[in-house]
Amino acid sequence: MKLLTNELRQSLPPIGAGDDPNVVAMARVKFFTPDSSWTWYASEFDGDDIFFGVVDGFEVEFGCFSLRELQSVRGALGLPIERDLYFTPVPLGELYKELTARRRVY
Repeated sequence: MKLLTNELRQSLPPIGAGDDPNVVAMARVKFFTPDSSWTWYASEFDGDDIFFGVVDGFEVEFGCFSLRELQSVRGALGLPIERDLYFTPVPLGELYKELTARRRVY
């Protein structure tokens, strides 16, 4: 599976675009490990290798991650990372709140 199509590449704003208070940063692409619990949501892209978005791994956090690393990593059963073909873009802040709410211990 191609993780980043030309269409998706064009849809991702450059790194830093979400810093503008007049822009709602959107998670536009979702990557996941089918044999693990890690998920990456990309909202910005440097045009070459680096994404900015939300990573749901050991913790839920905002940060940068690498396309090359996503392409090279394998999960516990040796499966590659995939792109969620049915993911609908969502505001990054709302996604972060939803993911962190799931982790709260009551």
